[in-house]
Amino acid sequence: MSKRKHRPKRENLLTSPGTLTYIGPDIQLKTKVRKLQYNEKFYTNEAVTSLAECSINTTLEPHITWLDVDGIHETSLIGKIGQIYHLHPLILEDIVNTEHKPKLEVYDSSYIFLTLKMLHVDSEEPLEISAEHVSFVAGNDYLISFQEERSDDIFNPVIDRLKASVGKTRRNGTDYLVFALMDIIVDNYFLVLEKFGEKLDTIEESIISGSKKHSLNDLYGLKRELTFVRRAIWPLRDMINQLIREDNSLISKDVVPYYRDLYDHTMQAVDTIDSYRELLASLADVHLSTISNRMNAVMKTLTIFSAIFMPLTFIVGVYGMNFDNMPELRHHNGYFYTWGVMIIVTIGMILYFKLKKWM
Repeated sequence: MSKRKHRPKRENLLTSPGTLTYIGPDIQLKTKVRKLQYNEKFYTNEAVTSLAECSINTTLEPHITWLDVDGIHETSLIGKIGQIYHLHPLILEDIVNTEHKPKLEVYDSSYIFLTLKMLHVDSEEPLEISAEHVSFVAGNDYLISFQEERSDDIFNPVIDRLKASVGKTRRNGTDYLVFALMDIIVDNYFLVLEKFGEKLDTIEESIISGSKKHSLNDLYGLKRELTFVRRAIWPLRDMINQLIREDNSLISKDVVPYYRDLYDHTMQAVDTIDSYRELLASLADVHLSTISNRMNAVMKTLTIFSAIFMPLTFIVGVYGMNFDNMPELRHHNGYFYTWGVMIIVTIGMILYFKLKKWM
């Protein structure tokens, strides 16, 4: 398990609050923006080529406008979008900071701001997890989603549903769209946790069978990744609970049950993480106990051999003394008698150890 590397130093320290400074990995590609407009009767999905196209089209009949921003590294573009939708500078600062923890802010019931983490499995052997910074700004008739630049759009399943007019998304407002996008993220948490479950099962079988394939470093590496996942998921529980319990005009009563279901799924993910953490601690104890038992078995074997050879060493030492007056040394069959005594002593000690069940 490779050690998680720390991010570079934050460049926005000691700057004025609301200053847009991108914090995250270097991105070479340009930010892509798509504008989706829909209601129950029509649906459009177009790439945005100018800032003027980012605004809401008031000439159409009432509809939902979804501005999907793929890439948050171009702070100037993020700032201009914020000006069009009159977003608070502190919101824009959180959007371009990929290290910011998940949070929820409600701004005078005019719009809500959410930021959370989408988890990805970068490597299965060893298991490595990365987090993608995702933010939502939702108003009465619009949604702006911000995500880091990736090869695949994580919201493609929702876009496909809108295009096919399948389900409730086209018939509901922005609040349901936010739920649908958050549901995609939470469902992906379970896919990531399944990888942890499979890895833990493999390590558990290896430890129980006495295999030396996995070491204590593997367990601690897995614990580190699981702690990273927990930090990404845990705050989402309070965020969804706040959306449900607060009297917010942006969340209709008809959509609240869906958020309750999302809250239940989040709690299930948190409970799964806690159970995995307990299992990891147990596996670490079993692993250490196995190593200790193996060492004890080795020491037991060495002790038995030492106990058997101790009287033999004594006999050899006695008859190895160079005294003239030692009658046994001049006996014709003294050598064979000595071997006989040593063999009898060895067999006797082995039988005694077996009788005492020490070997």
